[in-house]
Amino acid sequence: MAETTPGGRALRVSAGVLIAAAVVCAALAMGLRQSFGLFLAPMTAAHAWSASGFAFAIALQVLLNGVFQPICGQIADRIGGRPVIVGGALLYLVGILGMALSDGLPLFTFFAGLVMGVAVSAAGMPVIIASLTRQLPETLRSRAVGAGTAGSSFGQFLVVPLSGAAIALWGWQGALFAMAAASLLMIPLALPINDRPGTGAAQAAPAAGAAAPAAPDETARAALGKAVGDRSFWFLFFGFFVCGLHVSFLTVHLPGFIAACHLPITVGAAAISLIGLFNVAGSLVSGELAGRWKRRELLVGIYACRGVLMTAFFFAPKTTETVLVFSALMGVLWLSTVPPTVALCARNFGTRWLATIFGLVFLGHQIGGFSGAFLGGVVFDRTGSYDLMWIIGILAAAFAALVHLPVRDGPRVAAPAPATA
Repeated sequence: MAETTPGGRALRVSAGVLIAAAVVCAALAMGLRQSFGLFLAPMTAAHAWSASGFAFAIALQVLLNGVFQPICGQIADRIGGRPVIVGGALLYLVGILGMALSDGLPLFTFFAGLVMGVAVSAAGMPVIIASLTRQLPETLRSRAVGAGTAGSSFGQFLVVPLSGAAIALWGWQGALFAMAAASLLMIPLALPINDRPGTGAAQAAPAAGAAAPAAPDETARAALGKAVGDRSFWFLFFGFFVCGLHVSFLTVHLPGFIAACHLPITVGAAAISLIGLFNVAGSLVSGELAGRWKRRELLVGIYACRGVLMTAFFFAPKTTETVLVFSALMGVLWLSTVPPTVALCARNFGTRWLATIFGLVFLGHQIGGFSGAFLGGVVFDRTGSYDLMWIIGILAAAFAALVHLPVRDGPRVAAPAPATA
Protein backbone atom coordinates (compact mmCIF):
# COMPACT_ATOMS: atom_id res chain seq x y z
CA MET A 1 0.00 0.00 0.00
CA ALA A 2 1.15 3.50 -0.70
CA GLU A 3 0.96 4.44 2.97
CA THR A 4 3.65 1.90 3.88
CA THR A 5 6.17 2.84 1.24
CA PRO A 6 9.37 4.53 2.36
CA GLY A 7 8.31 7.62 0.45
CA GLY A 8 4.99 7.64 2.29
CA ARG A 9 6.72 7.40 5.67
CA ALA A 10 9.04 10.26 4.73
CA LEU A 11 6.06 12.39 3.72
CA ARG A 12 4.34 11.83 7.07
CA VAL A 13 7.50 12.66 9.04
CA SER A 14 8.18 15.81 7.06
CA ALA A 15 4.52 16.82 7.35
CA GLY A 16 4.67 16.36 11.14
CA VAL A 17 7.79 18.51 11.44
CA LEU A 18 6.30 21.14 9.15
CA ILE A 19 3.01 21.34 11.05
CA ALA A 20 4.74 21.45 14.44
CA ALA A 21 7.09 24.24 13.39
CA ALA A 22 4.25 26.24 11.85
CA VAL A 23 2.04 25.82 14.93
CA VAL A 24 4.75 27.04 17.32
CA CYS A 25 5.65 29.92 14.99
CA ALA A 26 2.00 31.01 14.80
CA ALA A 27 1.65 30.71 18.58
CA LEU A 28 4.67 32.92 19.20
CA ALA A 29 3.61 35.53 16.66
CA MET A 30 0.06 35.74 18.01
CA GLY A 31 1.13 35.68 21.66
CA LEU A 32 3.56 38.56 21.21
CA ARG A 33 1.08 40.80 19.39
CA GLN A 34 -1.75 40.05 21.83
CA SER A 35 0.49 41.14 24.73
CA PHE A 36 0.71 44.79 23.74
CA GLY A 37 -2.45 45.76 25.62
CA LEU A 38 -0.66 44.91 28.88
CA PHE A 39 1.68 47.86 28.30
CA LEU A 40 -1.02 50.54 28.12
CA ALA A 41 -1.11 51.35 31.83
CA PRO A 42 2.64 51.28 32.62
CA MET A 43 3.74 53.08 29.44
CA THR A 44 1.11 55.84 29.61
CA ALA A 45 1.98 56.39 33.25
CA ALA A 46 5.73 56.49 32.56
CA HIS A 47 5.47 58.86 29.58
CA ALA A 48 2.34 60.82 30.58
CA TRP A 49 0.68 59.72 27.33
CA SER A 50 -3.06 59.57 26.83
CA ALA A 51 -4.70 56.15 26.79
CA SER A 52 -6.40 57.04 23.51
CA GLY A 53 -3.02 57.87 21.94
CA PHE A 54 -1.63 54.47 22.90
CA ALA A 55 -4.83 52.73 21.79
CA PHE A 56 -4.75 54.50 18.41
CA ALA A 57 -1.27 53.10 17.72
CA ILE A 58 -2.47 49.54 18.41
CA ALA A 59 -5.68 50.07 16.41
CA LEU A 60 -3.57 51.37 13.51
CA GLN A 61 -1.54 48.18 13.73
CA VAL A 62 -4.72 46.10 13.34
CA LEU A 63 -5.86 48.11 10.34
CA LEU A 64 -2.46 48.13 8.61
CA ASN A 65 -2.17 44.40 9.27
CA GLY A 66 -5.24 44.02 7.08
CA VAL A 67 -3.95 46.43 4.43
CA PHE A 68 -0.53 44.78 4.12
CA GLN A 69 -1.75 41.19 4.40
CA PRO A 70 -2.58 40.78 0.68
CA ILE A 71 0.77 42.37 -0.23
CA CYS A 72 2.74 40.03 2.02
CA GLY A 73 0.58 37.18 0.77
CA GLN A 74 1.42 37.92 -2.84
CA ILE A 75 5.14 38.07 -2.03
CA ALA A 76 4.82 34.69 -0.29
CA ASP A 77 2.97 33.33 -3.32
CA ARG A 78 5.85 34.46 -5.55
CA ILE A 79 8.92 33.47 -3.52
CA GLY A 80 7.55 31.15 -0.81
CA GLY A 81 6.48 31.66 2.77
CA ARG A 82 9.82 31.12 4.51
CA PRO A 83 11.61 34.35 3.50
CA VAL A 84 8.46 36.37 4.21
CA ILE A 85 8.11 34.92 7.71
CA VAL A 86 11.82 35.48 8.41
CA GLY A 87 11.48 39.09 7.26
CA GLY A 88 8.43 39.48 9.49
CA ALA A 89 10.38 38.12 12.48
CA LEU A 90 13.10 40.72 11.90
CA LEU A 91 10.45 43.45 11.69
CA TYR A 92 8.99 42.14 14.97
CA LEU A 93 12.46 42.67 16.48
CA VAL A 94 12.76 46.22 15.11
CA GLY A 95 9.18 47.15 16.00
CA ILE A 96 9.26 45.92 19.59
CA LEU A 97 12.69 47.46 20.24
CA GLY A 98 11.40 50.74 18.78
CA MET A 99 8.38 50.59 21.10
CA ALA A 100 10.68 50.07 24.08
CA LEU A 101 12.92 53.03 23.17
CA SER A 102 10.27 55.52 22.00
CA ASP A 103 9.98 58.61 24.14
CA GLY A 104 7.06 60.22 22.31
CA LEU A 105 3.73 59.11 20.89
CA PRO A 106 4.56 59.88 17.22
CA LEU A 107 7.63 57.63 17.31
CA PHE A 108 5.77 54.97 19.28
CA THR A 109 2.93 55.06 16.75
CA PHE A 110 5.44 54.60 13.92
CA PHE A 111 6.91 51.46 15.49
CA ALA A 112 3.76 50.01 17.13
CA GLY A 113 1.45 50.94 14.28
CA LEU A 114 3.34 50.93 10.97
CA VAL A 115 6.34 48.65 11.58
CA MET A 116 4.39 46.13 13.64
CA GLY A 117 1.47 46.28 11.22
CA VAL A 118 3.76 45.06 8.43
CA ALA A 119 5.52 42.59 10.75
CA VAL A 120 2.29 40.93 11.83
CA SER A 121 1.22 40.67 8.18
CA ALA A 122 4.48 39.00 7.13
CA ALA A 123 4.86 36.60 10.07
CA GLY A 124 1.17 36.16 10.83
CA MET A 125 -1.24 33.29 10.56
CA PRO A 126 -2.49 33.90 6.97
CA VAL A 127 0.96 33.51 5.40
CA ILE A 128 1.78 30.53 7.61
CA ILE A 129 -1.43 28.61 6.93
CA ALA A 130 -1.36 29.42 3.20
CA SER A 131 2.14 27.96 3.07
CA LEU A 132 0.96 24.90 4.96
CA THR A 133 -1.91 24.46 2.52
CA ARG A 134 0.48 24.61 -0.44
CA GLN A 135 2.98 22.13 0.99
CA LEU A 136 0.58 19.49 2.26
CA PRO A 137 -1.64 17.02 0.39
CA GLU A 138 -5.33 17.90 0.42
CA THR A 139 -6.13 15.18 2.96
CA LEU A 140 -4.02 16.97 5.59
CA ARG A 141 -4.80 20.59 4.78
CA SER A 142 -7.88 21.29 6.90
CA ARG A 143 -6.38 19.47 9.87
CA ALA A 144 -3.15 21.45 9.55
CA VAL A 145 -4.99 24.76 9.27
CA GLY A 146 -6.98 23.87 12.37
CA ALA A 147 -3.74 23.07 14.20
CA GLY A 148 -2.18 26.36 13.09
CA THR A 149 -5.21 28.31 14.25
CA ALA A 150 -5.23 26.44 17.57
CA GLY A 151 -1.54 27.22 17.95
CA SER A 152 -2.27 30.92 17.59
CA SER A 153 -4.85 30.71 20.36
CA PHE A 154 -2.52 28.74 22.58
CA GLY A 155 0.02 31.51 22.08
CA GLN A 156 -2.58 33.98 23.37
CA PHE A 157 -3.22 31.70 26.36
CA LEU A 158 0.48 31.09 27.16
CA VAL A 159 2.57 34.06 25.96
CA VAL A 160 0.30 36.84 27.29
CA PRO A 161 0.60 35.71 30.93
CA LEU A 162 4.36 35.29 30.47
CA SER A 163 4.58 38.84 29.17
CA GLY A 164 2.62 40.03 32.20
CA ALA A 165 5.04 38.19 34.48
CA ALA A 166 7.97 39.79 32.63
CA ILE A 167 6.49 43.25 33.26
CA ALA A 168 6.21 42.43 36.98
CA LEU A 169 9.81 41.16 37.11
CA TRP A 170 11.69 43.54 34.84
CA GLY A 171 9.36 46.49 34.24
CA TRP A 172 7.67 47.38 30.96
CA GLN A 173 10.89 48.24 29.12
CA GLY A 174 12.70 45.07 30.19
CA ALA A 175 9.68 43.02 29.19
CA LEU A 176 9.69 44.58 25.72
CA PHE A 177 13.39 43.78 25.33
CA ALA A 178 12.65 40.15 26.29
CA MET A 179 9.78 40.00 23.79
CA ALA A 180 12.05 41.40 21.05
CA ALA A 181 14.58 38.63 21.74
CA ALA A 182 11.83 36.00 21.74
CA SER A 183 10.66 37.14 18.30
CA LEU A 184 13.93 35.84 16.82
CA LEU A 185 12.81 32.29 17.63
CA MET A 186 10.44 32.56 14.68
CA ILE A 187 13.42 32.43 12.29
CA PRO A 188 14.46 28.79 12.94
CA LEU A 189 10.78 27.82 13.18
CA ALA A 190 10.26 29.15 9.65
CA LEU A 191 13.00 26.98 8.12
CA PRO A 192 10.79 23.89 7.41
CA ILE A 193 8.28 26.13 5.60
CA ASN A 194 9.65 25.78 2.08
CA ASP A 195 6.64 26.16 -0.23
CA ARG A 196 8.39 27.15 -3.41
CA PRO A 197 5.74 28.09 -5.98
CA GLY A 198 5.12 25.43 -8.59
CA THR A 199 6.34 22.56 -6.40
CA GLY A 200 5.00 20.41 -3.60
CA ALA A 201 1.98 18.32 -2.91
CA ALA A 202 -0.41 21.11 -3.66
CA GLN A 203 0.64 21.14 -7.29
CA ALA A 204 -0.12 17.48 -7.87
CA ALA A 205 -3.08 16.49 -9.96
CA PRO A 206 -6.28 16.90 -7.92
CA ALA A 207 -8.29 13.95 -6.77
CA ALA A 208 -11.76 13.40 -8.12
CA GLY A 209 -14.07 16.11 -6.88
CA ALA A 210 -11.20 18.29 -5.63
CA ALA A 211 -10.61 21.84 -6.66
CA ALA A 212 -8.33 22.27 -9.62
CA PRO A 213 -5.26 24.35 -8.80
CA ALA A 214 -4.68 27.61 -10.58
CA ALA A 215 -2.83 27.30 -13.84
CA PRO A 216 0.93 27.53 -13.25
CA ASP A 217 1.20 30.51 -15.61
CA GLU A 218 -1.80 32.39 -14.20
CA THR A 219 -0.71 35.84 -13.01
CA ALA A 220 -1.61 37.32 -9.64
CA ARG A 221 -3.66 40.00 -11.37
CA ALA A 222 -5.64 37.41 -13.30
CA ALA A 223 -6.22 35.33 -10.18
CA LEU A 224 -7.33 38.37 -8.17
CA GLY A 225 -9.56 39.52 -10.99
CA LYS A 226 -11.20 36.11 -11.09
CA ALA A 227 -11.66 36.13 -7.31
CA VAL A 228 -13.09 39.64 -6.89
CA GLY A 229 -15.43 39.02 -9.81
CA ASP A 230 -16.87 36.01 -8.00
CA ARG A 231 -19.72 36.58 -5.57
CA SER A 232 -18.49 33.75 -3.33
CA PHE A 233 -15.35 35.80 -2.63
CA TRP A 234 -17.42 38.73 -1.40
CA PHE A 235 -19.64 36.50 0.73
CA LEU A 236 -16.49 35.19 2.43
CA PHE A 237 -15.09 38.73 2.72
CA PHE A 238 -18.14 40.15 4.49
CA GLY A 239 -18.56 37.05 6.62
CA PHE A 240 -14.96 37.42 7.81
CA PHE A 241 -15.70 41.11 8.47
CA VAL A 242 -18.26 39.98 11.05
CA CYS A 243 -15.74 37.58 12.58
CA GLY A 244 -13.27 40.44 13.03
CA LEU A 245 -15.96 42.70 14.48
CA HIS A 246 -16.85 40.08 17.12
CA VAL A 247 -13.24 39.24 17.98
CA SER A 248 -12.03 42.83 18.41
CA PHE A 249 -15.13 43.99 20.27
CA LEU A 250 -14.79 41.19 22.82
CA THR A 251 -10.99 41.37 23.09
CA VAL A 252 -10.96 45.13 23.68
CA HIS A 253 -14.23 45.70 25.52
CA LEU A 254 -15.24 42.49 27.32
CA PRO A 255 -13.05 43.25 30.39
CA GLY A 256 -14.56 46.75 30.59
CA PHE A 257 -18.07 45.38 30.17
CA ILE A 258 -17.43 42.90 32.98
CA ALA A 259 -16.09 45.68 35.21
CA ALA A 260 -19.19 47.78 34.43
CA CYS A 261 -21.24 44.83 35.72
CA HIS A 262 -19.42 45.27 39.09
CA LEU A 263 -17.52 42.02 38.84
CA PRO A 264 -13.86 41.73 39.93
CA ILE A 265 -11.15 42.64 37.41
CA THR A 266 -9.81 39.08 37.71
CA VAL A 267 -13.02 37.84 36.08
CA GLY A 268 -12.25 39.93 32.98
CA ALA A 269 -8.72 38.51 32.78
CA ALA A 270 -10.06 34.98 33.24
CA ALA A 271 -12.62 35.56 30.48
CA ILE A 272 -9.98 36.48 27.89
CA SER A 273 -7.77 33.59 28.98
CA LEU A 274 -10.65 31.11 28.73
CA ILE A 275 -11.50 32.30 25.23
CA GLY A 276 -7.94 31.59 24.11
CA LEU A 277 -7.81 28.21 25.85
CA PHE A 278 -11.11 26.88 24.52
CA ASN A 279 -10.35 28.13 21.02
CA VAL A 280 -7.56 25.58 20.89
CA ALA A 281 -10.18 22.84 20.97
CA GLY A 282 -12.58 24.77 18.74
CA SER A 283 -9.97 25.31 16.03
CA LEU A 284 -8.84 21.68 16.06
CA VAL A 285 -12.42 20.43 15.81
CA SER A 286 -13.18 22.93 13.05
CA GLY A 287 -10.12 21.79 11.13
CA GLU A 288 -11.29 18.19 11.32
CA LEU A 289 -14.87 19.05 10.33
CA ALA A 290 -13.71 21.25 7.45
CA GLY A 291 -12.10 18.17 5.92
CA ARG A 292 -15.23 16.05 6.36
CA TRP A 293 -18.27 18.34 6.03
CA LYS A 294 -19.35 21.05 3.66
CA ARG A 295 -17.39 24.13 4.67
CA ARG A 296 -20.33 26.39 3.81
CA GLU A 297 -22.69 24.70 6.27
CA LEU A 298 -19.97 24.70 8.92
CA LEU A 299 -19.58 28.48 8.68
CA VAL A 300 -23.36 28.99 8.75
CA GLY A 301 -23.52 26.90 11.91
CA ILE A 302 -20.63 28.71 13.61
CA TYR A 303 -22.08 32.19 13.07
CA ALA A 304 -25.58 31.06 14.01
CA CYS A 305 -24.24 29.60 17.25
CA ARG A 306 -22.43 32.87 17.97
CA GLY A 307 -25.68 34.77 17.57
CA VAL A 308 -27.59 32.40 19.88
CA LEU A 309 -24.80 32.51 22.48
CA MET A 310 -24.54 36.31 22.45
CA THR A 311 -28.32 36.63 22.72
CA ALA A 312 -28.44 34.27 25.71
CA PHE A 313 -25.59 36.14 27.43
CA PHE A 314 -27.20 39.52 26.73
CA PHE A 315 -30.36 38.53 28.62
CA ALA A 316 -28.69 36.40 31.31
CA PRO A 317 -27.80 37.77 34.76
CA LYS A 318 -24.17 38.88 34.76
CA THR A 319 -22.48 36.70 37.34
CA THR A 320 -19.01 35.22 37.47
CA GLU A 321 -20.43 31.87 36.43
CA THR A 322 -22.33 33.17 33.39
CA VAL A 323 -19.31 35.19 32.25
CA LEU A 324 -16.98 32.19 32.45
CA VAL A 325 -19.45 29.86 30.72
CA PHE A 326 -19.99 32.44 27.95
CA SER A 327 -16.23 32.88 27.52
CA ALA A 328 -15.58 29.14 27.27
CA LEU A 329 -18.35 28.61 24.70
CA MET A 330 -17.34 31.69 22.71
CA GLY A 331 -13.77 30.39 22.74
CA VAL A 332 -14.93 27.25 20.92
CA LEU A 333 -16.39 29.50 18.20
CA TRP A 334 -13.63 32.14 18.30
CA LEU A 335 -11.35 31.39 15.33
CA SER A 336 -13.08 28.20 14.24
CA THR A 337 -14.13 30.21 11.17
CA VAL A 338 -10.57 30.16 9.81
CA PRO A 339 -10.18 26.51 8.61
CA PRO A 340 -13.43 26.43 6.57
CA THR A 341 -12.77 29.92 5.17
CA VAL A 342 -9.26 28.95 4.02
CA ALA A 343 -10.60 25.68 2.61
CA LEU A 344 -13.27 27.52 0.60
CA CYS A 345 -10.68 29.95 -0.77
CA ALA A 346 -8.48 27.04 -1.84
CA ARG A 347 -11.32 25.05 -3.42
CA ASN A 348 -12.84 27.99 -5.26
CA PHE A 349 -9.71 29.86 -6.35
CA GLY A 350 -6.87 27.30 -6.22
CA THR A 351 -3.65 27.31 -4.19
CA ARG A 352 -1.21 29.10 -6.52
CA TRP A 353 -2.18 32.57 -5.23
CA LEU A 354 -3.85 31.42 -2.03
CA ALA A 355 -1.90 33.68 0.35
CA THR A 356 -2.81 36.68 -1.80
CA ILE A 357 -6.51 35.86 -2.08
CA PHE A 358 -6.92 34.79 1.54
CA GLY A 359 -4.93 37.88 2.53
CA LEU A 360 -7.56 39.99 0.79
CA VAL A 361 -10.34 38.11 2.59
CA PHE A 362 -8.38 38.67 5.80
CA LEU A 363 -8.44 42.40 5.08
CA GLY A 364 -12.20 42.17 5.60
CA HIS A 365 -11.55 40.56 8.99
CA GLN A 366 -9.22 43.38 10.03
CA ILE A 367 -11.56 46.12 8.82
CA GLY A 368 -14.22 44.42 10.94
CA GLY A 369 -11.74 44.28 13.82
CA PHE A 370 -11.02 47.99 13.61
CA SER A 371 -14.77 48.65 13.45
CA GLY A 372 -15.55 46.44 16.44
CA ALA A 373 -12.92 48.03 18.65
CA PHE A 374 -13.69 51.62 17.63
CA LEU A 375 -17.48 51.30 17.44
CA GLY A 376 -17.60 49.67 20.87
CA GLY A 377 -15.90 52.72 22.35
CA VAL A 378 -18.16 55.14 20.49
CA VAL A 379 -21.31 53.29 21.62
CA PHE A 380 -20.16 53.28 25.25
CA ASP A 381 -19.17 56.98 25.16
CA ARG A 382 -22.51 57.99 23.63
CA THR A 383 -24.87 55.73 25.59
CA GLY A 384 -23.01 54.85 28.77
CA SER A 385 -23.45 51.11 28.18
CA TYR A 386 -22.56 48.36 25.71
CA ASP A 387 -26.15 47.22 25.13
CA LEU A 388 -26.38 48.62 21.61
CA MET A 389 -23.06 47.01 20.69
CA TRP A 390 -24.29 43.59 21.85
CA ILE A 391 -27.38 44.03 19.66
CA ILE A 392 -25.17 44.99 16.70
CA GLY A 393 -23.05 41.89 17.31
CA ILE A 394 -26.11 39.63 17.41
CA LEU A 395 -27.52 41.09 14.19
CA ALA A 396 -24.09 40.80 12.56
CA ALA A 397 -23.95 37.09 13.46
CA ALA A 398 -27.32 36.55 11.77
CA PHE A 399 -26.08 38.41 8.69
CA ALA A 400 -22.90 36.31 8.54
CA ALA A 401 -24.87 33.06 8.82
CA LEU A 402 -27.15 34.09 5.97
CA VAL A 403 -24.41 35.50 3.72
CA HIS A 404 -22.58 32.16 3.65
CA LEU A 405 -25.57 30.20 2.40
CA PRO A 406 -24.94 31.04 -1.31
CA VAL A 407 -21.16 30.39 -1.14
CA ARG A 408 -20.05 27.84 -3.70
CA ASP A 409 -18.55 24.88 -1.83
CA GLY A 410 -16.81 22.92 -4.54
CA PRO A 411 -14.69 23.23 -7.67
CA ARG A 412 -15.64 25.51 -10.50
CA VAL A 413 -17.72 23.84 -13.16
CA ALA A 414 -15.69 23.71 -16.32
CA ALA A 415 -17.29 25.25 -19.37
CA PRO A 416 -18.59 22.55 -21.71
CA ALA A 417 -16.56 21.92 -24.81
CA PRO A 418 -18.17 23.21 -27.99
CA ALA A 419 -20.04 20.61 -29.97
CA THR A 420 -18.40 19.31 -33.12
CA ALA A 421 -20.17 18.41 -36.29
